Amino acid sequence: MRAGLGEGGRKGWRAAAQEALYGPRGFYRGPGEGPAGHFRTSVHASPLFAGAVARLLCRVDEALGRPPVLDFVDMAAGRGELVTGVVAALPAEVAARTRAYAVELAGRPAGLDPRIEWRAEPPERITGLLFANEWLDNVPVDVAEVDAAGVPRLVLVRDDGTERLGEPVGGAEAAWLARWWPLGAEEGLRAEIGLPRDRAWAAAAGTLTRGLAVAVDYAHTAVARPPFGTLTAFREGRETAPVPDGSCDITAHVALDACAAACALPGARLLSQRDALRALGLSGVRPPLALASADPAGYVRALASAGEAAELTAPGGLGDFGWLVQPAGITDVLGG
Repeated sequence: MRAGLGEGGRKGWRAAAQEALYGPRGFYRGPGEGPAGHFRTSVHASPLFAGAVARLLCRVDEALGRPPVLDFVDMAAGRGELVTGVVAALPAEVAARTRAYAVELAGRPAGLDPRIEWRAEPPERITGLLFANEWLDNVPVDVAEVDAAGVPRLVLVRDDGTERLGEPVGGAEAAWLARWWPLGAEEGLRAEIGLPRDRAWAAAAGTLTRGLAVAVDYAHTAVARPPFGTLTAFREGRETAPVPDGSCDITAHVALDACAAACALPGARLLSQRDALRALGLSGVRPPLALASADPAGYVRALASAGEAAELTAPGGLGDFGWLVQPAGITDVLGG
């Protein structure tokens, strides 16, 4: 029995989450404010994030020799918040050459900047920057759990979230676990099988002719895999139990090291969001107190900006997000 087929109303987590997130009545298909109403990303935390991505796009532009057309692709664009902020933050000369794409399954939101092309798939032959902020964690994956005999089995789930163990993991999924997330024999150990994310990232980054592909997400690497997995959900700003009924965002952290190896582009690098944003000029350092006397209003603005930058780079929070950076035909614009 394959994980996507039902057994007493149960199916594998990959099939269940795919339907719950992207089906006709899925979480990401609904109208309204979209993901921002349920969880807070770096994009929603501060416009400084879009400004930093705009600076990154400008660095890519310089590395490319300022091409006549510069592509910016926002993967999993939500309601277009990031791409809108990036286009607005670009210098006029760069903005005039920029072709902006928002890649999202939901419909185009009303009032979006007409310069932004809305599409369900990324364009082919990108010259510029492909940026995937919190996309891969929502690419559905199957879950494996070790049974009493020490055998990793697929976890099957009903629409109400109740689980049971199914068949042993086999084939390419078993090979992926053995390489990237080997499970011990202890009963109850769990892992998310990241093979669909590897393939999704390789396909997206493969559209890049020259430039830079970046994936930003909750992440872990082989040296510190969580022993019981990370599958969870968010609803109305709160973390909750994952229930594949379309009412909540279902997510799991990403094995970004596996994604990096799956892509044909050389020169992949993993770094924290804290290090990436600092390389792009965000530090969170408080302004000097002398500014409070010389320019009180300016001091208040600088203090607010420093607070937002501190949140984006905070240890234990957004600053710990992983950045997977993969260049194509350009030098490392983040200063390796």
